[in-house]
Amino acid sequence: MEWWVSVPKVELHAHLNGSIRNSTLLELARELGDKGTIVFSDFEHVIRKNDRTLREVFKLFDLIHVVTTDHKTITRITKEVVEDFAAENVVYLELRTTPKRNDSIGMSKRSYMEAVVDGLRSVNLALEMKDMGVIGIDLSGNPTVGEWATFFPALKFAREQGLSVTLHCGEVPNSVEIQAMLDFLPGRIGHACCFQDEEWRKLRSYKIPVEICLTSNIRTETISSVDVHHFADLYKENHPIVLCTDDTGVFSTSLSNEYALVSSAFGLGKMELFELARKAVDFIFAGNEVKMELMKVYESAATTL
Repeated sequence: MEWWVSVPKVELHAHLNGSIRNSTLLELARELGDKGTIVFSDFEHVIRKNDRTLREVFKLFDLIHVVTTDHKTITRITKEVVEDFAAENVVYLELRTTPKRNDSIGMSKRSYMEAVVDGLRSVNLALEMKDMGVIGIDLSGNPTVGEWATFFPALKFAREQGLSVTLHCGEVPNSVEIQAMLDFLPGRIGHACCFQDEEWRKLRSYKIPVEICLTSNIRTETISSVDVHHFADLYKENHPIVLCTDDTGVFSTSLSNEYALVSSAFGLGKMELFELARKAVDFIFAGNEVKMELMKVYESAATTL
């Protein structure tokens, strides 16, 4: 693991609320228990557990939605999540989150985002600010609710305004929706677990980069086992891919762990995975100046690793 941690890595699919430290979640849950908002004993076991079942994962998300409802907490967890990724040598991070509104404490969607950016500033990140540091937009959420057509105009508008777009795509079987998403030509897609032959053909033809989240896909049972994961086929075809975590806290993983998992499951060596990490720079949403800086990091690391 020491070697995987030492490799500079790029994380492009990490949800803020799903990456909260267990220790922080335990502390916040205990405070809510003391206030009578929740029954702490109902959640303590699942927080302390690492190998959570799918039912326990959803229970944890229910708790997270309750604890992430004030500005101070949002700022704190943002700071901690960035620190945790930095500690395992993640040199570039795109952290995604859904702005929430909480009228009872005066939280608007804008003030939620301000709290996130405050957390970023507190770890001294040099952000190329665009609309408070936002460089892209993601479509995520429950894939069984709503329709793609509802979100298309907003996503189209965002792209026209210079924001890059990534989509959670193919988390459930829905051929019409998946193909429409691919035809939108997003900058990247996440997961791609439930593709049929025609969707794979389109993906390969369009060369859309895929954010691969192995542990997440196994834990949520969208892929039955690592050995049948589509990572292998995409890698062999040299399709653009990047290893990601999805939710480090909820799925008890790290980006270093994902690299180690790929190495053991698919027999890839250190040089091959170092190159996979380096290629991820090509798929980030930041501009050329940031890409050039990151390439310098990899050039330097190549001489020592």
